[in-house]
Amino acid sequence: MLGSETHAFLTAIAGRPPVDEALWLEALTHGSTGAPRDYQRLEFLGDRALGMVIAEWLYKLDSGDEGKLSQRLNALVSRTSCARVARQIGLGQHIRLGKQARDDGGQDSDNILGDVMEALIGASFVTQGFEPTAEMVRRLWADMVAGQAGKAKHPKSALQEWAAGNRRKVPEYRLVERSGPDHAARFTVAVSVKGVGEAEATGTSMRDAETLAAEAFMKRFG
Repeated sequence: MLGSETHAFLTAIAGRPPVDEALWLEALTHGSTGAPRDYQRLEFLGDRALGMVIAEWLYKLDSGDEGKLSQRLNALVSRTSCARVARQIGLGQHIRLGKQARDDGGQDSDNILGDVMEALIGASFVTQGFEPTAEMVRRLWADMVAGQAGKAKHPKSALQEWAAGNRRKVPEYRLVERSGPDHAARFTVAVSVKGVGEAEATGTSMRDAETLAAEAFMKRFG
């Protein structure tokens, strides 16, 4: 069952003591532990619940068109954003990892932190229902929603428009290297525009690496 520190942590983020401790423990459990159940099923559910909460929130808050709302939604529910929230609340120390995953830095992996954050949202949805879960998300995501997250054009879109505006071919992305174990993988991606140049960046997923590479390209050539 949950230890006292983890119980207090979950009570603080959920706004009430956790019901069905075994389910919340499942949400904190990585597959590397060898436990019969890990966080993946709850992550699947939490991802959808998070998207619904943020979408409803933006609909009420933001008067932008569908494209702008979608841009903000995608940024706010991204793995990077989920991992950012997880770090802010100190989630890493409560995640149950196998020894190898822990030694490989799993407690600070964007992939694991983001996935477990979504799993906790899933556990809240199952045990508390939609509205208490929405309250939890609104509290944890308040700073990002109030800030600039997702308001600027996505770097890949900006680069594509830049290339078109300069009569260049569509940017091409290629995987340069994949390193590290599956739970803490690192991807290095290069993006090039023919006749202009190339930039590289490394991230914890292909999507993040491509985004960072596009940012690097625009800083260098844009």
